[in-house]
Amino acid sequence: MAENLKCSHCSNPATVHLTQIVNNKIIKVDLCESCAQAKGVTDPEGFSLADLLSKTNLTPEKGEPQITCPDCGLTSADFRRTGRLGCAACYQPFKPLVQPVLEDMHAGTVHKGKVPEVAFSRQNSVMELQNLENALQRAIEEEAYEEAAKYRDQIHAIKQAVDAEAVES
Repeated sequence: MAENLKCSHCSNPATVHLTQIVNNKIIKVDLCESCAQAKGVTDPEGFSLADLLSKTNLTPEKGEPQITCPDCGLTSADFRRTGRLGCAACYQPFKPLVQPVLEDMHAGTVHKGKVPEVAFSRQNSVMELQNLENALQRAIEEEAYEEAAKYRDQIHAIKQAVDAEAVES
């Protein structure tokens, strides 16, 4: 069983565990319920991007234009103060402010998704099968029966491998 952790601020048992990475260093904080509430950690409304943004360099550059959302009217000064966007349309005009923060937090700013290896190998097998079946059809039409037999055997081997892989999954 895991060791009972104590609150970083008092000696009560910790029930809230926070992990933050700052400058490639992991910082862990363990809090009891009362200390977590006092710091606003357990209140979803208490957390804001402002806390994160305050740790980054988001002070306006000299001569930087004021950004305003065309839909809700939120200004860049309001965004810096609250750390919250006003509406869904805010993401586009505030992209120059938000993107550097996201780049620091994540490996990238575009989600590319992942394809399971099994699905990838099956997709390749399907494409290979289609190519072989097309080649087999051309060989039959050209009456190149020895070549057609090779394609037939390759198709049979791939189908067996796919079936065996499906049984293992």
